[in-house]
Order: sequence, then structure tokens, then C-alpha cells
Amino acid sequence: MESGKSNTSRFEVKKYILKKNLKRDLPSSIVVFLVALPLCLGIALASGAPLFAGLIAGIVGGIVVGFLSGSQLSVSGPAAGLTVIVLGAIAQLGSYPTFLLAVVLAGAFQLVLGLIKAGTIGNYFPSSVIEGMLAAIGLILILKQLPHALGVDSDFLGDEEFFQGDDQNTFSAIGNALSHFSIAAIVISLMAILILVFWPKVKKLNVVPAPLVVVVLGVVLSLVFQGTPYALKPEQMVAIPVVNSWSEFSSLFSMPDFNAIGNKEVWIIGGTIAIVASLETLLGVEAVDKIDPIKRVTPTNRELIAQGIGNITSGMLGGLPMTSVIVRSSANVNSGARTKMSAVYHGLMLLLSLLFIPTLINMIPLACLAAILLVTGYKLTRISLFKHMYHKGWNQFIPFVLTVVAVVFTDLLKGVAVGMLVSIFYLLRTNMRNPYFYKIQEEGNKKNLRIKLAEEVSFLNKAAIQVLLTGIPAETNVVIDGSNSRYIDPDVLETIFNYKHNAYTKGIIVTLEHIKSHYNVPKLNNKIVEEINN
Repeated sequence: MESGKSNTSRFEVKKYILKKNLKRDLPSSIVVFLVALPLCLGIALASGAPLFAGLIAGIVGGIVVGFLSGSQLSVSGPAAGLTVIVLGAIAQLGSYPTFLLAVVLAGAFQLVLGLIKAGTIGNYFPSSVIEGMLAAIGLILILKQLPHALGVDSDFLGDEEFFQGDDQNTFSAIGNALSHFSIAAIVISLMAILILVFWPKVKKLNVVPAPLVVVVLGVVLSLVFQGTPYALKPEQMVAIPVVNSWSEFSSLFSMPDFNAIGNKEVWIIGGTIAIVASLETLLGVEAVDKIDPIKRVTPTNRELIAQGIGNITSGMLGGLPMTSVIVRSSANVNSGARTKMSAVYHGLMLLLSLLFIPTLINMIPLACLAAILLVTGYKLTRISLFKHMYHKGWNQFIPFVLTVVAVVFTDLLKGVAVGMLVSIFYLLRTNMRNPYFYKIQEEGNKKNLRIKLAEEVSFLNKAAIQVLLTGIPAETNVVIDGSNSRYIDPDVLETIFNYKHNAYTKGIIVTLEHIKSHYNVPKLNNKIVEEINN
């Protein structure tokens, strides 16, 4: 058995350096790097943290979490969904080092959640809600990146909130951009979109990733427009910290203030970050598994452990908290990545770009990066997805649509919560309608009714069974058959036994077949689970 395990682990390591995987992972990592770079900076800016803190989280999310995670396509980094929490926490705690202690504690909490198997919560997100979340993220990318593509950067590049910090919302920001657009930005973004759409269709050109061509073109065009009335402004370009020496680089790191370990607020904020980050991560990996062409399944408990170690590392180095990020992950999938080395490579690229080519990176226009996100958004929210969900029926389509609307107009977690509530409503309705099968036979003036209960009869079925029994006419022979039932809820059993006891007053004779007075909740066979794991 041990030999088998070692052979398996050797195969796992080997697959990451196979030529066929490297051919996909390296180009994909470039795309993710280009998407992640401005997002890391934008989220740090919106969070009221040092710009370098966002880059640290991106680097750690790529290298540390990417290496430890069981997900092959998920990419972690600072998340837009945490910006409000981080901004408020830094202000509340009064200093950034104290906040970093909260990040470390959040990572420790996530580590515990992974060890106690809390990641199984991710298995209960309905498919329609996950699909709705992906479509909503796509719509948000399109709506939010349009102003950047037009050259108006009124919000940070990774913003996902409907209401912006500048008293505008998603739609008013687009209107404002249409009134204050930049010719240079429009030319760059249109050229970028054309390349992103048509370049991959020419096989001979596929050796060079289309997003890399887009960035090179963006830099060239921005130089062409220099010295003209249409020249791009500094705020329309990427801006990463420029370090000229090792001492400057090392001075960018911060350490947590462990003297604040007794501060109750630090623990509360740490717990809040852990819960929100864990939920966003579980939603993220579930969504990535949904769009993975190979349909691999992420071990969610291992993911929480990886995220916990990642957040501890990020906090210790001075970085922001992180989650699995759908935008980066979907860009990774759409670029053709095959293994988690794409995420690791992108983390290394973030680090190397900061150390060796910051000046070159700062020549990249935000408009061409916005174009990459626009195309990614279109792929996530394609019209065929809405048609597919519609054909699956109203019980799938309505939760899907409401999730899309709620995520676009609120935020990720609130939108998913709305979708979950609607899905639960349809689940309850379905359960109420399907607890039994019945058959009526007539013999003379007497009716015989056989009610065959379902395999699982929960308390959700009580109302439907109660309605059926109450509506049975007098002078009927009733047989309630539980031969198929592995479990019948105590509330339902009480309803059945009470009905049998009182039915004689209406001339109804009730016979119970294969119905026990008590049922134990069915459990997984631990022996089988162990054998499967081995």
C-alpha cells in the first residue's frame, strides 16, 4: 500500500513538469499575472493599505496557496469582497501592524476550520446558484471594465460593488465615462479586444499568448500617443512600487504587532475575515470546478488549510488577507491552464516583475488590461448559459436569474444568500410534493388506498402527508407501506400513528406495513469511506 502511495505521489509531481502541461500552464500564468497585477494594486488602494500589501497577498496566494491547494485551476489573492472589511478594520484598530495580527489570526481560524472538516459546507451550494454567481461576475466585469476601457478610472480596477466610493454606481460610472472618454484608451482597448478574439483562431500565432500581444501593443500605442493631445495620463497606467535596492525592497515588508494579542477587537476582526474569506473561497473553488474542462473536484477541507497557511504567511510579511478569486481563476481556465503550476508561476512573475522590471510594468495602460477582463467577462456570462439554464426548468432558472441580479446589485455573498434562499424554497416545494406514491382500487362500495412512502421521508414531508391523510374519504381501507423507506422522521411517524389511532371514527381501517416505531439516521459506512480514500 505504501509503495502504491509513493508511486502515486511521484506521478502527481511528474505531471506538473510534463511538456504538454507546461505548454498550457506557462502561457496561462502570463494571462493571470497580467490580470492579477492591477487587481492586487487596486484592492490594496481601496482597502487603505500600502500598495505593496496587495502584491504580497498576490505573490503568497500564487506560490504558497497554489502549491498547497488541491485545486488545479483556482488562483488566490487579495479579494475585492474583503475591501470594506479591511478598510474598516485598519481604521478601527488604529495601525496597520495591529491589523496584520488579525490577518494572522484569520489564517489560524481557517486552518482550524479545515482540520475540523468545515469545508464540506461547499458541497451544499446548489448548481443553479453557482452558475448564477459565475454569470453575475461576468456581467460585473463587463459593466465595471467599460469605464476603464474608455479611459475613465473612477474606481479601482478590481471593484465589484454596485455602489462606488465616489458616490457613483456601476451604471452612472459608465455614463460618466461616455462623457469623459479618452481617444487613446478607446483605440488601445478596441485593438486589444480584436486581438483577443481573433488571435487564438490562427493556429500558427497561438505560440504567443494573445494577452501578451495585447500588452505589448498597449505599451507601443501609449508611446505613440505621447506628446499628442491624446496622451494617456499617469492614472491610466499600471503603477507598482519601484525599488532601486535590496534595502528599499526589504523596507516594504511589515510585521504584525503581537503586543495587541490581548485586544478583543483584533480577535473579532480576525474571526470575521476568516468566515468571509472561507465562504468566498468555497464558492470560488466550487465555481472553478464547474468550469474546469476536465471536471476535477477540489478537496474543500484541504483548500481551507491552504488558505489558512496562506493568510498566516501574508499577515506575517505585511500582506492583505486573501481568498480564491473567481476573476483570476476564470481567466486561468479560459487561457487553457491544466495544473496548479499556472497559479504558482503567476506568483513568481509578480515577485520577479516587482524586483527587476517595475519601470517596464508601469508602462502598461489599464485600458488593455480592462480589455482582457471584458473578454473574460463575456465568456462567463455568454447568452448560451442563460438558454441552458432556462431549458432546465423554472426551479433552476429562477434561482439562477435572481442570483445574477442580487450579485450585480449587492455583492457576492449577499447575492449568493438570496440565490440559496430561493433554491431552498424550491427544494422544500419539491420535497413536499414527493414523499409518497399512492394507488386507489375500488371493490364494490369500498375503496382501497395504498400509500407507498419514499426512501427518505423528512419533516419537510409532514405537511403533504397530513393533507393527504386528512382528505381520505370515510369508509376507506388504507394501507401505509414503508417497505422502501430507509428513514422516516419522528414527526411524520407521529402523524401516521395518530391518524391510525383516530381513523376508526370515520370508518377508516388503517394498516401499517414495514413501518417501525423508530428510525436511526442513515450513516455513511466508515469502512467503505476508508477503503475509497486508500
